[in-house]
Amino acid sequence: MLLKNHLIEVFKQASLENNFLLKENVVLKWVHRFGIDSLDDLLIHSSLQKENQRLEENQEQISLIDEVHEENQEQIKLELSKTFENIEETKWKLNGLETSGINEIPSKNQNSNKINQFTETPKLPLPYIKNLRKWINNDKKAS
Repeated sequence: MLLKNHLIEVFKQASLENNFLLKENVVLKWVHRFGIDSLDDLLIHSSLQKENQRLEENQEQISLIDEVHEENQEQIKLELSKTFENIEETKWKLNGLETSGINEIPSKNQNSNKINQFTETPKLPLPYIKNLRKWINNDKKAS
């Protein structure tokens, strides 16, 4: 059994390296030792091992792709959280501007009321008595 395993490993190694002389040598030893009927065992084992290696390589590639995908997902989550934080900050800033704007509007109205109070024409004092008599006399004539 040990010889079979060794010959299978050597045949597999020779197949990977494309060493035709070594493959022929292993096949000759196999046929001489175990017979031509058992040659299929050598070829089947070597092809199965090749397929297993390919499957392992594919699984490694798949696991690498999964790791990259997970890293990309984590980066996307980080970017989304940063974007969300930025949105929240702008909302807070906008809310702060709106509340300060609301606070400023009444103060402007109050200032404009004060300005209006000063700009209104003050009540004039009564005219001099001389002018009052003329005004009264003129008013009587018109009526």
